Amino acid sequence: MKQQLTEINEARLQMLINAKHIKNERNDQELQAIERKLHSAQKRKTEIIKGNSKIQIINLDKRTDHLKEAIYACHNKWLHKQKDLFYLEERIEYRKASFYQDELVDDQLVTSEGEKDISDIPLSEEVRNKETDFRYDRMAAVQYAERWWNSSNPQYKNFDVNCTNFISQCLHAGGAKMRGYPNRSNGWWMQSNNWSYSWTVAHSMKTFLSNSRTGLRAEVVSSPEQLMPGDVICYDFQGDGRYDHTTFVVAKDEENMPLVNAQTYNSRMRYWAYEDSTAYTPNIKYAFFRILDDTSSK
Repeated sequence: MKQQLTEINEARLQMLINAKHIKNERNDQELQAIERKLHSAQKRKTEIIKGNSKIQIINLDKRTDHLKEAIYACHNKWLHKQKDLFYLEERIEYRKASFYQDELVDDQLVTSEGEKDISDIPLSEEVRNKETDFRYDRMAAVQYAERWWNSSNPQYKNFDVNCTNFISQCLHAGGAKMRGYPNRSNGWWMQSNNWSYSWTVAHSMKTFLSNSRTGLRAEVVSSPEQLMPGDVICYDFQGDGRYDHTTFVVAKDEENMPLVNAQTYNSRMRYWAYEDSTAYTPNIKYAFFRILDDTSSK
């Protein structure tokens, strides 16, 4: 069973390593995502030169004498070469596989990117209290993103949809101070087993970063090239005005484009545009946030 799962995931990797374009007759979202990743790599003059998959079976359910279902984690790694730059991208997928008489008959993702079925949560106007100077330690924030991209820090509550909670933790590790407790619609905070919407919900974080004028704050920039490690990108996959994912910039590639870490669908050093996501649509919109502090040039 594990061998079959390894083989099918290695086959997906080979599509990327060999730059093999797929005839997608079933309109399969995963194959579309692979195609977009290939096109993106070609545009960026980036070659995926090596990759591997590591499988861990989490749960095996015997449905009948002949039918079994397995929930498993697949840890994918890709080595990218772009001019003189080499970098390792990593991603964790949680998948469900069905076996009939020990033959693999179905294999699909059970994780998706972006927040689903979360009602719009307005943020009240902030109380702009005077604070001590905020100095953002970008290196500390990036180190946190690298340390925890694929695991949960026990000092914080973890969620099934954890992308924005993870970004908040990275910002906090960089010295951003919490404020607004205990009003969930005000400020940015997590404490006493409670949290603000801006700490955990992508759309609310986007609203907070757009409006905050003291402490943790940001400016919207027009292009990803203007971002630096330690900055934040928000994603509206459907283009409907509701932002449903956030990522954290940890590096730049040879073309000065961001590489990001993210959770829920745990990813490391992933190209910022998310064209290889099954949640991607042609209507996608991005919000690029450059984190400011009291040392930032005005």
